[in-house]
Amino acid sequence: MNKRTSVFENSLIWFGAAVSIAEILTGTYFASLGFFKGLSAIVLGHIVGCVLLFLAGLIGAKTQKSSMDTVKMSFGDKGSIFFAVLNVMQLFGWTGIMIYDGALATEGILAAGHIIWCLIIGGLILIWILIGIKNLGKINIVAMSALFIMTIVLSFIIFKGGAVFGTDSEGMSFGAALELSVAMPLSWLPLMSDYTKEAEKPVKATAASSIVYGLVSVWMYVIGMSAALFTKESDIAQILLKAGFGIMGLLIVVLSTVTTTFLDVYSAGVSTESIFSKIESKWVAIAVTVIGTLGAVILPMDDITSFLYLIGSVFAPMIAIQIADFFILKISHDEKKFSIQNIIIWVIGFIIYRILMKVDTPIGSTIPSMLITIFISVIINKVFIIRKIHITKISNVTPKVISLGVAVFDCYAFFIWII
Repeated sequence: MNKRTSVFENSLIWFGAAVSIAEILTGTYFASLGFFKGLSAIVLGHIVGCVLLFLAGLIGAKTQKSSMDTVKMSFGDKGSIFFAVLNVMQLFGWTGIMIYDGALATEGILAAGHIIWCLIIGGLILIWILIGIKNLGKINIVAMSALFIMTIVLSFIIFKGGAVFGTDSEGMSFGAALELSVAMPLSWLPLMSDYTKEAEKPVKATAASSIVYGLVSVWMYVIGMSAALFTKESDIAQILLKAGFGIMGLLIVVLSTVTTTFLDVYSAGVSTESIFSKIESKWVAIAVTVIGTLGAVILPMDDITSFLYLIGSVFAPMIAIQIADFFILKISHDEKKFSIQNIIIWVIGFIIYRILMKVDTPIGSTIPSMLITIFISVIINKVFIIRKIHITKISNVTPKVISLGVAVFDCYAFFIWII
């Protein structure tokens, strides 16, 4: 009998995902807005991002499928490969970024050499992989308890320091800040179902995971923003040192980096399995850790904002189409090799997102681009189904040719209409 994870264990996993150096560092970018305006952008962005995270996880929870297997339901068996490859690529990127940031921060607290810290953090992630997600329960309880206590202390020291309620200065707009807040939970979106599908109570585990991640992620962002306002620093090592941390700061950095990066490499393995079923996910996770560690040693990875926006532009229209198919249209395309109409709709959604990124809207790019993509998806798929049935009745042409022709024509006609 397969061992299943409890709601509590899933919550611990996503607590560990949220407590990360990347989240704290991203929070420092909000300091230019001032405390209250920055906090508003952080909270609103996380509400949007975590609702999407919950919906993505709910699809996997109800179908008992991994994240990339749920993508097959909207894009077809072969069509999903494109997103699985993109997901593995972003997870390679995240692995390198997390190890790089962790090593940079630990080096600032205890100088031992950037390469040494990369190897130490990479080695600890390998230990986490070999233990396995289903056997991490007790270890995660200890690790998360330590992280919880240390971040409470860090929060107390930062807020005890005095006025962190800075005023607006030149920096990002509110819309850009909102987008950056949405982007972090959105980056976890292609991973959620990889964990909820292993849960005893998948739907409850999905809800608990989304809520825990959202609350803790907001907390990390606020720590970063407040620390930047209080210490006037954006370097996490200097923030920890100015806040009075020594070895405790080192433990925060190492533990948070390991627990978060483990989720990236584990999901890289699961995504690869959806492409090559004969490859065991554990060995892929080990390979991703090794390559990510080498990347962290060799490549500079200081600014991740462009990376986050790219992730948003790829996965926001993807989940928009999945939401439309699963919750509104209640259709599945997993018996097909490709869902041509959904692939074309995704391209349109991607373009819309990139265009909106250049427009300074008060609600960012994700919300309007997803609403437009869902609207297009519902209209096109409803028209597609009706037209396909009608044409099939009066034509001797094969269903595959009809599907391709109708999909291309309807998407083209709709795209011309909206522009």
